[in-house]
Amino acid sequence: MATNTIPALALSGVTSGYDTSEILQDVSLTVRPGTVLALLGRNGAGKTTCIHTVMGMVPAYRGAIQLFGENIVTLPVDSIVRRGVALVPQGRRLFSPLSVRENLTVARTADAAHAGPPWTIAQIVEMFPRLGERIHQRAGTLSGGEQQMLAIGRALMSRPRVLLMDEPTEGLSPQMIAEVSAIVARLREAGLSILLVEQNSKIALSVADDVAVLVSGRVAYTDCATELAGQPVLIERFLGVASAEAPGAGLMSYA
Repeated sequence: MATNTIPALALSGVTSGYDTSEILQDVSLTVRPGTVLALLGRNGAGKTTCIHTVMGMVPAYRGAIQLFGENIVTLPVDSIVRRGVALVPQGRRLFSPLSVRENLTVARTADAAHAGPPWTIAQIVEMFPRLGERIHQRAGTLSGGEQQMLAIGRALMSRPRVLLMDEPTEGLSPQMIAEVSAIVARLREAGLSILLVEQNSKIALSVADDVAVLVSGRVAYTDCATELAGQPVLIERFLGVASAEAPGAGLMSYA
């Protein structure tokens, strides 16, 4: 785990939303360098809005968003990407007619003086061997799990220092959920800082270092992930789940 005291990503008093509707209200949270912060909450709590606000896709009306100490809250999306923030979006949003190689190639970031270490297609294929087997196959013909691997690989090609992941296990089989979870752990071990939005609370808490829970657009709880994982009463209160340790909980999705 990194010892740098400057947060990789820090939101301070952020209020954001759409037009005149405020979705996030006075949100403050911190992703420590080289760690995973799981952002949990019920449907409509503001999790995706939070990620989109960090990316500059949703305007922040108030507050600051700092990337390794630099305030990025007023920057456009392309400038935020060049500074090393990448998004693995919900629903993957690949270029379906393009091949696996082409999807990876178009995501390569050349002008990224402030970004993280470069990734090559060879490194992506080493991490995701299935993509290597399908390197010339159109993205739209891949399985759901393979598409998620490609979405993660595409994000890595933009040289992130901070990776935002929005529901990466959504709609996947139990085997693929386990594989994606292992990839998140590997990326953390490699020093990447990750903000993870995940419906599956047991999976999220198993890979995360820290956790924040949103309730109606506000941060209602922050702690280390192991602390919340050991408190089923709190999990039920915040997420409507009887127990994260219930039989089969790791295979279920929670809002």
